[in-house]
Amino acid sequence: MLEIEDTIISLDIFEKQFVCDLSVCNGNCCIEGDSGAPLNDDEIDFLEENFHKIKPFMTKEGIAEIEENGLWWIDEQGDKVTTLLNNKECAFVVMEGKVAKCAIEIAHENKKIDFLKPISCHLYPIRLTEYKRFTAVNYHSWGICSSAVRYGKHLGTPVFKFLKTPLIRKFGKDWYKQLETAYEYIQKNK
Repeated sequence: MLEIEDTIISLDIFEKQFVCDLSVCNGNCCIEGDSGAPLNDDEIDFLEENFHKIKPFMTKEGIAEIEENGLWWIDEQGDKVTTLLNNKECAFVVMEGKVAKCAIEIAHENKKIDFLKPISCHLYPIRLTEYKRFTAVNYHSWGICSSAVRYGKHLGTPVFKFLKTPLIRKFGKDWYKQLETAYEYIQKNK
């Protein structure tokens, strides 16, 4: 474990390798599962205030599910998560050919909103757990992402390097520089 500021970081993010390859996995992480994407309170507020701007990029089924059951729910772990369609796929999923895309991200790309997507989605396979005094930063292994693990190993890309942009989005540039410094130190002293 590594400590930077108010985070405790699993060394798995240095040791494990990972690079998404949508042409292989087709974004199945947005379709498979038993829970939606974890949301923080600010994200819930944003989605509630801007749902009308995201709706034009959604499927009719996703819109209907959200209008009937709300944008989010509390899952079995007590986390606030996006609504699911058919108890499986995120209600914000839009298929582009065989690839699952996010209507929130598409709305952002079309400059309708200034929010990219939930940080939990942007950071995957890193999962954050908020505690009273610190945030735990852990690697999450899921068989559905085996192609990303293989591709990451092929390229030699550690998880934290693949996720540089979302890690900076969440924790800032200074935090990420400290993370890189720690990685370099560990590599030199193996």
